[in-house]
Amino acid sequence: MTQLLRINSSSRLEGSHSAAVADIFEAEFRRKHPGCRVITRNVADGSIPFIAQKTIEGFYAPQDALSEDLKEATALSDELIREIQGSETLLLAVPIYNFSIPAALKAWIDQVMRIGHTFSMDETGFQGLVRAERAIIVCAYGSEGYLREEPFAAANFLEPYLTFLLTFLGVETIEFVHVQGTATAGPEDFAARLEVAKMEAKRAA
Repeated sequence: MTQLLRINSSSRLEGSHSAAVADIFEAEFRRKHPGCRVITRNVADGSIPFIAQKTIEGFYAPQDALSEDLKEATALSDELIREIQGSETLLLAVPIYNFSIPAALKAWIDQVMRIGHTFSMDETGFQGLVRAERAIIVCAYGSEGYLREEPFAAANFLEPYLTFLLTFLGVETIEFVHVQGTATAGPEDFAARLEVAKMEAKRAA
């Protein structure tokens, strides 16, 4: 069964522009893959805590000899990794917060970035172990000019970071869908931009 893992990271649990565009991708994906499974994680709802000392200890302890408290400390990471490893496609809805990704998304990343599970390391270097083939990242920007060769592109740390991260984990195809000016564009202008982003998301699916 085809599986899509969707990660919503906006703190706006209602009225999120990145989620609205991701909705279009998901609807088209479901249409093209009848019977597919979609797993949705709203990481900004507090369900993904920052990793704690015990979590880190569990990550680096021998996995066949984990104590009960270390098993408990890494249980969420195990679950999140099962979700990403069982998915062919990843869909990330990501607003830019202070030039980078939301802290809630970083908390999810820190739970799934795990040696021996989503990446490995040997004498030749690092190898990505994530089996997902493709990632679609819907980015929402409050202002304008963040894209390549635009005036504020140097302040966009969101896209380079996620591109490197997902490539490091082994995802081969990474596509971005953008909507800019969510807080600065006039109503008519932004409505037109949002429709363009929705069409791009539909095509990407």
